Amino acid sequence: MNEPLFGINNFEVYAVLGIVAFFGLTETLAGYLHRTKRRADDWIQETGGFFVLAVIIKPAVVFVAFKLGEIFIPAFQNQFADQSLWLMLPAFLLIDDFLQYWHHRFSHEYAFLWKLHRPHHQAAEMGFFVSFRNSGLFYVLFPNIWWLSFVIFLGGAKAAAIGVILKQLIVIGSHSAIRWDAKLYKYKFLNPLTTVIERTLITPAFHYAHHGVSQKDNISDPNGNYGNMFSIWDQMFGTAKFTRQFPLELGLINDPKEGWAACYFYPLIGSKNPASELSRGFKKSVTAIAEPANVHFNKNETFLWCRCGKSKNQPFCDGTHHGSKNKPLLCRATRNGKVKLCNCKQTRTSPFCDNSHRKLQAKKISALYPSSHR
Repeated sequence: MNEPLFGINNFEVYAVLGIVAFFGLTETLAGYLHRTKRRADDWIQETGGFFVLAVIIKPAVVFVAFKLGEIFIPAFQNQFADQSLWLMLPAFLLIDDFLQYWHHRFSHEYAFLWKLHRPHHQAAEMGFFVSFRNSGLFYVLFPNIWWLSFVIFLGGAKAAAIGVILKQLIVIGSHSAIRWDAKLYKYKFLNPLTTVIERTLITPAFHYAHHGVSQKDNISDPNGNYGNMFSIWDQMFGTAKFTRQFPLELGLINDPKEGWAACYFYPLIGSKNPASELSRGFKKSVTAIAEPANVHFNKNETFLWCRCGKSKNQPFCDGTHHGSKNKPLLCRATRNGKVKLCNCKQTRTSPFCDNSHRKLQAKKISALYPSSHR
């Protein structure tokens, strides 16, 4: 039997609402909401996304998951109801967060999933509701809601309820404008404790880096720091970046600022802006050319060299790589003067030209005039 948590029906619902209310009230009292530059579209995406997820999507997924369980694995219903909470809770949290790490990472590495997750990264400032800012289909496909439903079906409702509360506390806290970890970084005597915390749980500094515009600030890494509750997965799979600093700029490079309808209902509704990834028939064109770029730099100037070959600002990154496994290369000029940067993306001395483009030019000529090479 799955008894209500602490004898209160839907206790986890009240707890999550309490967490949201706590961070919302704290941000309000701290003056963040008074200073916010959010547009109406932002508020609709964030508050609307939260309520649709809580009232429609999550209950619908749980209902469907239970029906599927009753049809295909009826013998497993409540199979683990008598298992120890101390065993079920860690198992639920670790599997849940492992699934979310990979779903989150894939949402940055595959074009379709990126378009569903992209609204989350359009937020130009952090806040307690930003964690609920994704497209509706993103949550329908969200493996964690299905995992939650499966655990409840197996009889682990109490572990799932406590797990949801703990996870929402970390997730909302890491998105909040209240940078609760900033105080810890100011005192050296707290360093051992701070290290344990950040190497285990997701802190605001760690997650803010994921929302930074680009790596150029040496703080941000939009293509890393994918963890949601635990930072262990990023450390394990080489995507972690710890700086204990906060980016000054958040959001996307060259963000066309689509309306909330396209952001939330894509692909049912597309953007009317042809330059937007969410517009119908949008394609990323290859812009790499078989000719190097001569660029002048000042010593210690930083830049992001495009690796994907689709940037409209070659040879530099303009964020077009989002939705692929490509990641720009962060570089720093070591001297004043001109350098030849690779534009063909075939160089073995990134980001500098090694004349690999000449082979591409030769192949192109050979293809145009095959008889001349017989």
